[in-house]
Amino acid sequence: MLREVVGTRYVLPLREGGSLPGLVEADDDGMYVVKFVGAGQGRKALVAEVVAGELGRRLGLPVPELVLLEFDAVIGRGEPDEEVQELLKSSGGVNLGMDFLPGALGFDPLVCEADPGFAGRVLWFDAFTGNVDRTWRNPNMLVWHREPYLIDHGATLIFHHNWSGAAGAVRRGYDASDHVLSGFAPDLAGADAELAPRVDEALLREVVGLVPDVWLDGEPGFGSAAEVREAYVEHLSARAADRVWLPEVAA
Repeated sequence: MLREVVGTRYVLPLREGGSLPGLVEADDDGMYVVKFVGAGQGRKALVAEVVAGELGRRLGLPVPELVLLEFDAVIGRGEPDEEVQELLKSSGGVNLGMDFLPGALGFDPLVCEADPGFAGRVLWFDAFTGNVDRTWRNPNMLVWHREPYLIDHGATLIFHHNWSGAAGAVRRGYDASDHVLSGFAPDLAGADAELAPRVDEALLREVVGLVPDVWLDGEPGFGSAAEVREAYVEHLSARAADRVWLPEVAA
């Protein structure tokens, strides 16, 4: 289970991303970067954040803690920006919070280092989840206390935006040419040998089971949240079993 917290104070909007995340203080005295369910990307981005982020954590990758944050829209009524006000009004209920890393800097491949093992594991993970948003233009990596952290996985699992074509996407290859870590001699073969055996049905059921029903209910073509979960597990299990999607990288 993801920890559940309640938002107590809306601090400020964060305008780095298109989804207008916000910094929110919660009843555990923690500060969280919150992705709101009312944002333009919708609840599927939050589903992807949970499934991919928690899978990455279980594979030993550095992902900040994720929590389910209950948000009362009235908390943000003092926000003067009308766009943000509308977002908050439409986001009452369960939203996604990521532990705020104060003072963290963006990963810059021109000045930061990454060893081949780490680069290979991140590239493998991104290829498996189909992450189209970890490029050198937008790394979606932070450096905090000299350690890298992976953030923003809403652009993974893109097959769930078109369930009718999901089966055809199981074997879809991954283009690593723009990946932020492609220039660090990623040990993809080593990563595959280490990570692939760990991605089994039990693990996938565990991470998919962390998604709240409210983000899955009403999905067109499915009769229940349980059916949607089965579809995620089926797709990801098939992708894990047939890894023709592994990219080619320079030795």
